[in-house]
Amino acid sequence: MCGRYAITLPPETYREFYGYSEQPNFPPRYNVAPTQPVPIVLEDRGERHFMLVRWGFLPSWVKDPKDFPLVINARGETLQTKPTFKAALKRRRCIFLTDGFYEWRREGREKTPFLIRPRDRRPMPLAGLWETYSSPDGGEIDTAAIVTTDANGTLSAVHHRMPVILSPDDISAWLDVRDERADVMRLVRPCPDEWIDMVPVSSRVNKVENDDPGLLESLSEPESGPVTEKKPKAKKPLSSDEDEQGSLF
Repeated sequence: MCGRYAITLPPETYREFYGYSEQPNFPPRYNVAPTQPVPIVLEDRGERHFMLVRWGFLPSWVKDPKDFPLVINARGETLQTKPTFKAALKRRRCIFLTDGFYEWRREGREKTPFLIRPRDRRPMPLAGLWETYSSPDGGEIDTAAIVTTDANGTLSAVHHRMPVILSPDDISAWLDVRDERADVMRLVRPCPDEWIDMVPVSSRVNKVENDDPGLLESLSEPESGPVTEKKPKAKKPLSSDEDEQGSLF
């Protein structure tokens, strides 16, 4: 699962890495949370583009978003079969702009946060799906979710799931949606352990309000905090695609 992440590299670093034509200027963010606007890169007719979307996927066929789960992650095993994701898998694949994400190890009433980053400290291409939702009143909103898979050896010490991290060589194949028959499921797999580092960080990351460089600082010892989740409003269903997707840390 991926429920928080960071976007801390300069905008020009992402632009050079992914090769999109736009020149967006955005500040670093150290604690990105679900439902917030987030940057992605997508490809249209062979050209890559930068776009802002809501982190929380809404299929086009949803009648009332209030009755639909908060889908921040798309379980890789269900992409080809679940109506929520089937069309987007073929036609609307994207990559989330990030250079690190957080994961929590839960033990009873305590949870310990960890930061996972690429060892080379370059952008971390997280595979995603996007969709434009059109409401009955004519309004539109672009939305997206991060694709997840089984945890690799490094992450398995903390959680049983992880986001799909693409290699630079696989970025083009994931973004190219011109051939709907292309076998992109081969890319939905855990990344090699040597790609990433994992370090304990402050439990301050548990609060969305905290968004500063100090969240990235490695601790000498893991720091636990109480599990205090925000519960969804009454009658708001939870997503079955990831554990507790309807709640935030």
